[in-house]
This record gives sequence, structure tokens and C-alpha cells, in this order.
Amino acid sequence: METKDEKAWYALYTKSRAEKKVLQQFTQMGLTAYLPLKKELRQWSDRKKWVESPIISSYIFVCVSPQNQKSVYDVNGVVAYVTDKGKPAIIPASEIEAMQKTINNQVAFDIETDRLKKGLTVEVTSGPLKGVKGEIVEIKGEKKLTLKISHIGYTLVVDLANATFQ
Repeated sequence: METKDEKAWYALYTKSRAEKKVLQQFTQMGLTAYLPLKKELRQWSDRKKWVESPIISSYIFVCVSPQNQKSVYDVNGVVAYVTDKGKPAIIPASEIEAMQKTINNQVAFDIETDRLKKGLTVEVTSGPLKGVKGEIVEIKGEKKLTLKISHIGYTLVVDLANATFQ
């Protein structure tokens, strides 16, 4: 159970293409924030360049205590909290950790909206995602581990073709 002073993770909507600026401002304020990024090779008319772009457009995650929730609105680019029944929705720390583990270990994944069917819940027992729990679903004949991100309707889909799990 969360106490009054205990920090929790929340998802925030940002203005379009403002995610990195919001992250920078949170860092300057001393707030813990997480913006999942992916590297992409972008093609312009005169050159190619590797750029980091948000995995989930217009979302950022912030870890604040309940009494500091309003301080996020001091940041230019923040639109609103993702809410559940009118209150800011708490994102379980385990989901943030699973996302970080997936991205930091450069595990191949896709991001999908929450339209996947429920399946068997599993825990990865070896490899860089050891300890991560998710659901197995069949997508185009390949086994995938889905890591649902509560309240924002997105799911990380990790290929489990060579992973072991229980």
C-alpha cells in the first residue's frame, strides 16, 4: 500500500514531439523521469543519420510523491496525467523496470496498442530478460512475450523464439 510520502510512477501525456524537452526539464528539476527511446536510421534528401526517438509518442513516465504531483505542470510541454477513474494512474514499478531491461539489453521488440488477446502468463528464466513476466500470444506463428504497460494501452512485444521460460 502506498503511503503519503511514497513515490510512484505515473504516465504523462506531452505535447507532440516535446518528450525530450520535458525529460530535460524534469531532470533539471531533480525529478526522476523515464523516456523510452529507440535508435533509428533516418533518411533525409541529402543524408542519413541515426536519431533517438520516443518509443511511445507523446508519453513520458515520472516518479513523484503524491504531494508533488502538481509540480509536473510547471514543465512546459506536459499536457496531463494518464488517469484511471479521474485520478492519476499509478504505473507499477515492475512495468517500468521491464521496459528499461528490454531497451537497455537491446532486445528486439515491437510496440503495439493494447489489442492482444490474453494468454499464458510466463516468467523468462534465462537471458537478459531473466525475471520479466508477461503473456505468451501467437502472432504470425511466432511466440511473443507481451509486457503490458498499465493504463496507457500499449504493450511491448518481445520475440521469445530463442528464450527459455516457465
